[in-house]
Amino acid sequence: MLHVGTTMISSAHFFVFLTAATLLAVSPGPGMLYVLARSLRGGRRVGLASSFGTAAGGLAHVVAAGLGLSAVLARSASAFLIVKYAGALYLIWLGARALLAKTPTPSGTAATVDAPGAGNPFWQGVSTEVLNPKTALFFLAFIPQFVTHDAPLVPQFLLLGTISVVLNTSADVLVVMLAVPLQRRLGASALWRRRQQQVSGLALIGLGGYVAASS
Repeated sequence: MLHVGTTMISSAHFFVFLTAATLLAVSPGPGMLYVLARSLRGGRRVGLASSFGTAAGGLAHVVAAGLGLSAVLARSASAFLIVKYAGALYLIWLGARALLAKTPTPSGTAATVDAPGAGNPFWQGVSTEVLNPKTALFFLAFIPQFVTHDAPLVPQFLLLGTISVVLNTSADVLVVMLAVPLQRRLGASALWRRRQQQVSGLALIGLGGYVAASS
């Protein structure tokens, strides 16, 4: 077991979580393309501010989901199972949608970047992430699959959620540092973008299947 204060997480579950979270963090998605587009338009400073802003917004979702969901799950083992299977189905659906969706392009984020009242890039990143219901749904589906139901839930949720946000932000910061060459690669190779999207989709489907089958 992994012990962090009162937090107890299965070592096997933590390893699977870390592997899945890393794969998802490095797979190009809307958040990464948003940061890339901001970096190309505003430079490294704007890109980093946007990255840290989305990180702050993600942490807000983690705290809100952890406090709210733990109150529900602590009351009933049946509720825990419902969340488990609903989360597994949601992850599989996200993976299937990624496999079937059109290949994303950096230019697809231009409308978001040029939105009126963009203002401070940090606070725009915060608001973009906080107001995105898909982020909340993802954390609600992803993190509960790896917690230990018999141990305090809030510390586990906060720990795993923070790790997930840190991994995502680390990938975004790397994108900022490599913005120009990465944009050239993304723009020149639709096949490369498609392969990255397929990896993300298969990872989500595999994760959903794993958590649905695990005890």
